[in-house]
Formats: sequence, C-alpha cells, structure tokens
Amino acid sequence: MGQDQTKQQIEKGLHLYQSNQTEKALQVWMRVLEKSADPAGRFRVLGCLITAHAEMGRYKDMLKFAVVQIDTARELEDPDYLTESYLNLARSNEKLCEFQKTISYCKTCLNMQGTTVSLQLNGQVSLSMGNAFLGLSTFQKALECFEKALRYAHNNDDKMLECRVCCSLGNFYAQIKDYEKALFFPCKAAELVNDYGKGWSLKYHAMSQYHMAVAYQKLGRLADAMDRCEESMKIALQHGDRPLQALCLLCFADIHRSRKDVQTAFPRYDSSMSIMTEIGNRLGLVQVLIGVTKCWMIQKELDKALESIEKAHELAEGLGNKLGLLKLHCLCERIYRTKGQQQELRDHVVKFHECVEEMELYCGMCGESIGEKNNQLQALPCSHFFHLKCLQTNGTRGCPNCRRLSVKPGYV
Repeated sequence: MGQDQTKQQIEKGLHLYQSNQTEKALQVWMRVLEKSADPAGRFRVLGCLITAHAEMGRYKDMLKFAVVQIDTARELEDPDYLTESYLNLARSNEKLCEFQKTISYCKTCLNMQGTTVSLQLNGQVSLSMGNAFLGLSTFQKALECFEKALRYAHNNDDKMLECRVCCSLGNFYAQIKDYEKALFFPCKAAELVNDYGKGWSLKYHAMSQYHMAVAYQKLGRLADAMDRCEESMKIALQHGDRPLQALCLLCFADIHRSRKDVQTAFPRYDSSMSIMTEIGNRLGLVQVLIGVTKCWMIQKELDKALESIEKAHELAEGLGNKLGLLKLHCLCERIYRTKGQQQELRDHVVKFHECVEEMELYCGMCGESIGEKNNQLQALPCSHFFHLKCLQTNGTRGCPNCRRLSVKPGYV
C-alpha cells in the first residue's frame, strides 16, 4: 500500500470513527497497519488506534500500540515523532494508573526540546504529568503542572487543551475539598465547549458535565448533580465510552448514598466496579470501594465495611495513592471507635496523621488540616495552598511553607 492509498484509508477510518462506526474504523486502520509500507502513514494510523482505544477504555491495547509507535518513530529518526510517541506512552500508563512511569515518560518528552511539535505538545505533557501527580496525591506538583498546561493553552490559543485542564483542576479541587473551585473549573470547561466546541467531539461536553455533577454532589445539590450526570451518561452510552460510563455510575451511586438510599446505591457501585475492573482503572476502584464502605457503615454492617476497606487499602497502597490511604484510615478510625477497639483506633489515628504530614495537607498559617471539610483555598505562585481566609487575614511576604523547607539545620 503506497503513501496516497495509506492517506485515503486513514481518512476513511476517521470518517467511520466520527460517524460512530468504531469497529469498522478499527478494521480499516488495522489493514493499513498490516499493508502500508509508508512509515509516516503507519505512525499516523497508530495515533488513530491509540486515541480510539483510549476512548473505549481498552488501555492495555492502547499501551501496546504506543510501544509500536515508539519503534516507528525511531525508524523515522524524527524528534517530533519521538516526542509524540513518548506522550502517547505516558498517557497509556496514566490510564493504567502507572503514575511513576507516566511522570518518567513525560520528563523524557520535556527533555526533547527545540522542535516545533514538541513545543506544541508541552501543554498536553504537563496535563498528563499533573494527572499522574494527582493520582499519587502530590498536590503541589500536580497544581504546578496544571498551571503550566493552562499557560501553554493560553499562549497557543488551544481551547481544547484549556477545556481538559479545567476538568482536571475541577478534579483537583474536589479532592482537597474546595467545592466552589471544584464547580467553577468544569463550568468554565462547559463554557469553552459552548463557545468553541461546534466541531469538537461530544466527549468534551460529556466530560465537563460529569465533573460538574461531582461538584454538585459534594455541595449537596443532588438534583443538579443527577441532571448533569444523566447528560454525561447519555453521551457516554451513545459513544461506547466505557471509562466515562464507569465514572457516571460511581457518581450516581454517590448521589443515592448521599440520599441515604443504600439499596439503589449498591447496584450502581457494582456496575461501576465491573467496568473499572474491565478497563484497569484501579484508582476508580479505590473510589468505588470507599463508597461501598460508607454504605455498609450507614447500615451499621461494620465487618462488611472493614472487608471493603481491606480491598481498597491494598489497591491504594499499590498505586501510591496517599489520599485514598488517608480516607481509609479515617473510616477505620470511625469504625474502631464505634466498636470500642482502642488499640486499632490509636493505630489508625497515627497513620492518618502521618498521611496528612506526608501530603502537607495543612494550612501553613493556621496549622489546621486542609481537605477535612469544604473550605475556600488559595494557591500562591509556588503552588503551596492555604485557607483563603488565612491569607486575607495575615497577608504574606512569601510562602511560609517554602521558607520552612529552605531552613537548614545549623552546625552543632
């Protein structure tokens, strides 16, 4: 298959894919991969296969094609192709919750400076790296990366990237419980979709609606949460977007749990868990198991709650997700307090405080914890964040956290 024919077949596959005929598109692209003698065409078709498998939640296949694409890029001996293929490798690992590998591949991308394409991709690299740091609960570095990605989006007038970064920032602030910002950023993403997204994939609309639903659920605005989540789920079902279906089912379950409707929540958690397991989203599984634990606690089934915690703890520890571990220690503390088991209670209190220290989840001004309850937060330029009221009350001539880190012990 020659260069022109390769190009025609790739376009045919794209047309089928955009018309929601995904399996037919995959067949066309796989034929190109088998028959084309044009390395640049093969590189492009591998990019199409990587994107399609990512959106379907077939992350292991996504990774397999990303590895083949690296070999093709090396064959082409072009740094632009190599940068793009390393970004795809980083993204594949991010989806499979291999966060340390993601960070490593992102750093490789950023070291390949000087090419036009690599400069255009830096925003996407920063976003992927930010998502990986967030998966590890390294909040300061995550925020740093998201802000870099946002700067690249603004500098390049890349509205799609800005939309994706806003959704990640919504997720970031939902995790540290500044629910006002957790809602603000996906609302901003939804505005971008309305203003610029006529030719975009519907997934951008669905993504913003899902993150709005999460924020509304956290704020207790459950009817709004249900509306947004239904909108997102409708698109996810139309497009066979399994990862988003799993997240929407988790959100539906959390909404029902917030209403104390445990009997409706449990089947939603089960369905979400089934898809999360199928696609390999282990971080999502931790979130599902935390929701299931809270349902068992509502029903006062404390031993069943502890069984769910044990499964979630193993996953969170394997991922290096410190926030998940902190939440699990907090739940154990409540359970053992109810059971009157003092030794176990003390163990989890100690581990809980170790997690808080490790993640620096406290305000460097008042010393109180961050992420315990809904609070307005403000980040300084160094990406350390504080209670907004503390900054307004005390002001700052620099970051107290950075000052503390720069103090070195004197000679004894």
